[in-house]
Amino acid sequence: MKAEIHPKYNEKAKVICACGNTFTVGSTVPEIHIELCSNCHPFYTGKQKLVDTAGRVEKFRQRAAKKGSFTTKKIKKAKAAKKKADNK
Repeated sequence: MKAEIHPKYNEKAKVICACGNTFTVGSTVPEIHIELCSNCHPFYTGKQKLVDTAGRVEKFRQRAAKKGSFTTKKIKKAKAAKKKADNK
């Protein structure tokens, strides 16, 4: 087996969650940053919440508000298709 090819193993690597919770695990990196942990994950807490680190949900809501409702578009398309079929 080759010597010095394996990374150093840290038995006390610090894990830091976005919610502020910290705990230690074994890893090859000394510090790990995560978005969800067992204290804030909806599966473990039983509470539904949106996890939006990049603002994607808000951007989608802004685009949807600007363009109008999606159901309105479907209704308009259906009316146009019906009108086109009636004209034939």
